[in-house]
Amino acid sequence: MLRGVTSVTFVTSVTFVTFVTSVTLVTFVTFVTSVTFVTFVTPVTFVTFVTPACPEERGGCQATMLRPIVRMPYFAGQNFSKMKKWLLTSALACAWFCTLHTQPMPGILDERERARVVEEVLAWRLDSLLPQLMRREGIQMWVIISREYNEDPVLKTMLPPTWLSARRRTILVFHDRGAEGLEKIAIARYDVGRLLQGAWNLDVYPDQWEALVETIRQRNPRSIGLNFSKDFALADGLPHTEYETFMHYLPAEFHDRVVSAERLAVAWLETRSPRELELYTMICRLGHTILQEGLSERIIHPGITTTDDVVWWLRQRVRQLGLDTWFHPSVSIQRADRGNEEFLRSFSKRPQDDVIHHGDLLHVDFGITYLRLNTDQQQHFYVLRPGERQVPAGLQAAMRNANRLQDILVGQFRTGKSGNQILADALAQARSEGIHGSIYTHPIGLHGHAAGPTIGLWDQQQGVPGAGDYPLNDDTAYSIELFAATPVPEWGGKLVRIMLEENGAWSGGRFWWFDGRQEQILTIPRNVQP
Repeated sequence: MLRGVTSVTFVTSVTFVTFVTSVTLVTFVTFVTSVTFVTFVTPVTFVTFVTPACPEERGGCQATMLRPIVRMPYFAGQNFSKMKKWLLTSALACAWFCTLHTQPMPGILDERERARVVEEVLAWRLDSLLPQLMRREGIQMWVIISREYNEDPVLKTMLPPTWLSARRRTILVFHDRGAEGLEKIAIARYDVGRLLQGAWNLDVYPDQWEALVETIRQRNPRSIGLNFSKDFALADGLPHTEYETFMHYLPAEFHDRVVSAERLAVAWLETRSPRELELYTMICRLGHTILQEGLSERIIHPGITTTDDVVWWLRQRVRQLGLDTWFHPSVSIQRADRGNEEFLRSFSKRPQDDVIHHGDLLHVDFGITYLRLNTDQQQHFYVLRPGERQVPAGLQAAMRNANRLQDILVGQFRTGKSGNQILADALAQARSEGIHGSIYTHPIGLHGHAAGPTIGLWDQQQGVPGAGDYPLNDDTAYSIELFAATPVPEWGGKLVRIMLEENGAWSGGRFWWFDGRQEQILTIPRNVQP
């Protein structure tokens, strides 16, 4: 009789390991991911436990407790055929379990590699993109001023990955010299990383403001852009105190050259480089994969699990993977026995511990930050009732209506068209097709709710003054956020709102999704055979 503990880790695609003794045959099965099986054998029964092997590249352990998988009776020799049948069944069950409890996760770079990628992207943006934007917006010199821990949102996107904040007072100056290229200067005691040269000689100009003024005087720019804006918070990063001090030191002959750099700041924030557009596919896939893990039978046990359990699992999973999130996720429920306005619960009135039950339609709002880029994704999952094998047809029809509203919206995109124009035209087309919905789409990129044209707010469907008047530009990214309301016959004709959000790009006169979009409501559990 085999006694004690046997521990085996499998990393091959499909592995069968068999231990044979005079009275016991034990078979292990696993798949491509690394899983550790621990087996305790007694003269009567054995129990198999499974726990993840916690490899670094897959984001670490999913749980800290061993989970019982199989309890097999003792078989005497004359019952060997029974044992073979039991082993085959167990092997298939184990294979199913391993597939269920493991999701393919895209590779995630370590901190040093992330810094390298971020710096390479930043170098291209400063050297190639910024001069184009400054000329487009007619600003010859851009001055950005921040103090430590009170950083201008724009300046934070220009700091190297080894700088987590400004230092004391950090002043960046960008001067367009035309054919000679862009001059990048830091009025600081040292270089700002490898991309901005320090240009403050303390021996000549002990006062930092005097050093800045001398830099301006020597270059004599036609215009000096500062970050102040009425319509875009992200372009309004210059504190009033710093503005007053700057104007106090600036010679009077330059005062009339000071202009708002609002459109330049927005352009810098909203425009994506070719490499960023390429990276976004994998970043969005990371977000989708985490949602697939969290909104599954692995995490959700109807009648026990609450919406907040899922929310905090998502937060913990992001942390385990070494990623960041830019907002607290939400999980909300629509079900047949609630009123038609329950979708508002996902905005402000959602209970924190809403127990998930069979027949619930779950909605999740979730985003991550990786390589300085953000995602914002909303999807739906249906908890099957006992005996159900698929999502009710009425809910599937509701999903199709929401997908159609997405198509209508992005079909209205045109370079130069304002967010308010896109909103009005999309809503008019949706009404003509009998689709009742709401559109509240926003740019995405270096911030989650990023700078650029606002295309509706959930409570402002007539247009958004200011931010909604800004035009759609090429090489920009958007979070296509909206809902479509559809009556569901299986729920007594109740209106169900399918609230979707997926990320994509507008470039070269066309729109595409970074990692596809949800077109079917996924079931919990998955892979239920009809």
